Amino acid sequence: MAKTNRLLGGKRRHGGWLPVDESALASFRTGLAAHAASRNKSALTVPVQALSDAIEGDPLLRMHLTQAIDEALEAGYELGYSDIAGLMVLIDALMTYSPPFSTSALVGCPINALLDWPMCMPAGFSFFQFPLVNARIKAVLDYWGRFLSGPDSCTYLNATNPTGWFSPDASVDVNMSMFVYDPTAKNGGYSSWNDFFTRLFKPGERPVAGPDDPSIVVSACEATPYQLQSNVALLDDFWIKAQPYSLRDMFTVPRAALAEQFVGGTVYQAFLSAYNYHRWHAPVTGTVTDAYLVPGTYYSDAPSEGLDPAGPNNSQGYITAVATRAVIVIDTGVQGLGKVACIFVGMAEISSCVLEVRAGQSLTKGEEIGYFQYGGSTHCLIFEPAAQLTFVPQPPFTEDTPIVLLSSQLATVAL
Repeated sequence: MAKTNRLLGGKRRHGGWLPVDESALASFRTGLAAHAASRNKSALTVPVQALSDAIEGDPLLRMHLTQAIDEALEAGYELGYSDIAGLMVLIDALMTYSPPFSTSALVGCPINALLDWPMCMPAGFSFFQFPLVNARIKAVLDYWGRFLSGPDSCTYLNATNPTGWFSPDASVDVNMSMFVYDPTAKNGGYSSWNDFFTRLFKPGERPVAGPDDPSIVVSACEATPYQLQSNVALLDDFWIKAQPYSLRDMFTVPRAALAEQFVGGTVYQAFLSAYNYHRWHAPVTGTVTDAYLVPGTYYSDAPSEGLDPAGPNNSQGYITAVATRAVIVIDTGVQGLGKVACIFVGMAEISSCVLEVRAGQSLTKGEEIGYFQYGGSTHCLIFEPAAQLTFVPQPPFTEDTPIVLLSSQLATVAL
């Protein structure tokens, strides 16, 4: 355990996406390497080959990734590969991977597991910021996402211990009685892994708090509180240790006028775990004024965080300004509350943020507005400076802070 703590740099892996024990993660990587070797496959899938070609064809990219791998190995981490070519083979092996359930070593984000240490080495910080790298990674994730949305991804959608998601072992963490689920049907009635991942609550399972009371803001996701900041700035140094929110970067430069409406306001951020519901619901009643997707990074960490043993988990403030995300702004039309911005941020294996609303659409509090397909995820609610809010969850937030249930009361606004 002492060695594990040393390798983790004294930090924890949040959200249940990766094993807490580094030795379990090392075992996954070496096991995947053995599996990849047994495949005896001569050609990489098209998007993985394109990623490899982009890296090998650019001396700077090849330099940064080679250095990042070498730095991780020299620091004592067992990666399962020793060079770029070896990493590409392992990524390729994951293109037909469906995550099994595990009570002790769930690897919910397997690509993150491969990149976990190179991505937070000095050279890795630079490598995962390059637009070309992220464009090629997106193509890889989209390819894997198509597999996860197909019937061949249902391998572990069964009740067999210890790997089945409907098994007695899994029931401790995943209470399927809350969800739309047919235990008598093949694969529980789900058509694919992504269909299971974005499973719906049964009607009435998450009642909306104060449905007709505009002073009550509800939780947009089933998520663990991460950060609460007031008096946020239009521009700030989001890359430093404190990771202050930088509104113009969060909304993007072309939407600077929109960002300016929230200067001096409040940001609430919370993250979703591997076992959480992964759909988004309206935190307030109102009209959608803006709804758009922002391309960005997938595995970029804040250099100020140093070793981040769970990918971007310790960089959640930072990634609100740089990662792939969806932005939805709702105008409540209520004096004292005004507009509420919702930013849903992809972390690591996120292959898509799916918007289900458009500008001009009227929403009722608690109504579904979008969802994350497979991958880790975090989100922010941003309030205008005039909104006087009292939040139910209060900082400091830790890994033991209780989850805020979907559509439960998150905050009260003084109207």
